[in-house]
Amino acid sequence: MLCPRCEKTIPDDAMLCCYCGRRITRKAAGRIHQRGNGTGSAYKRGKTWTAVITKGYIRDDQGKNHILRQTKGGFKTKNDALAYCSILKTGTVRRKAPPLSHYWELYKGDEMEKLSKSKQSAYRTAWKKLASIQYRSVDTLTVQDLRTVVKDHASTYYPAKDMKTVLTHLFLLAGADRWVDKELPEFIILPELNEKERQPFTEEEQAALWKLYDAGDRRAAIPLIMIYTGMMPGEIQSLKVDMIDVDHQKIIGAGIKTKVRKDSPVYLPDTIVPVIIDEMQHATSAMGYVWTRNEKDFYTNYYAVLAAAGCRRLEPYSCRHTTATALAITEGIAPQTIKKVMRWSTTKMLDKYAHPDDQDALEAVNLLKK
Repeated sequence: MLCPRCEKTIPDDAMLCCYCGRRITRKAAGRIHQRGNGTGSAYKRGKTWTAVITKGYIRDDQGKNHILRQTKGGFKTKNDALAYCSILKTGTVRRKAPPLSHYWELYKGDEMEKLSKSKQSAYRTAWKKLASIQYRSVDTLTVQDLRTVVKDHASTYYPAKDMKTVLTHLFLLAGADRWVDKELPEFIILPELNEKERQPFTEEEQAALWKLYDAGDRRAAIPLIMIYTGMMPGEIQSLKVDMIDVDHQKIIGAGIKTKVRKDSPVYLPDTIVPVIIDEMQHATSAMGYVWTRNEKDFYTNYYAVLAAAGCRRLEPYSCRHTTATALAITEGIAPQTIKKVMRWSTTKMLDKYAHPDDQDALEAVNLLKK
């Protein structure tokens, strides 16, 4: 090393200069903790750490260079201070990904409001089942995370499907913000669907319901109206007198769930018009509803009248299946017309709702003549 006074070379560990006698003092290890050149450093000030970077050099009037630094203090740990050096250097702050719950709030406050009340309820239930990942940063979620939470909280098809649907919507929003791959929920594996196929009412069962209604049991009106119109249980329960246009044999504004059903009228066949008129005349609701809106009463009366008619205990949706089966199989109506009556968006729904049996198939092939 060189003596700071006489600038002669002396041993590195010398305490005094052997030429001029100058006492050699050495600075203690600095408080600035250096990293690679240009990456910044950190030093402790009191109980907190300060990040520091070199911005450049400035020359004073005497021609002496001075280091130009920029600092940012108040960090709890050295690592936090060092991590902030890159921000000081670039002048940009790295955004932090929001939690999954952020996109749930966006979704439920906009897109979900356009869905039916029953679907909204199902999605809220699905969201509750996602509790373990609700507050995770969305960019940290993996395929395994999504698969695990669905598998742990939904053992059957439809609840799992609702969870997957909710995640799909949330990841679409997060993907638009470029935090995630929006396709991630597509890798969720759903349980096998073991749904028993709904059965339509037989002609004998329909005749038994008519017999009961003609004998004065007005409870039979509801399954008969659903069978002849294809209306859903929720549509029947919310039906108001002012929705019914008897002259044009239509019901306007009763559709639920899908846009097609909401925008399409329910068509009233001649056979069921007298029943509709009779029920309108017996309506007593102050709000204009044709029947009570109490869901428990609806299902109690529905199953009670099936028992009284000697019918199988078929759920209300079987009425709608009966409509489609009668139009497609018994009457041979064109698929496009059936789609309009059933208020479907596509004729592919016939695969789910029409129920041909072996006899129907045999009668169809017998139409082929020699």
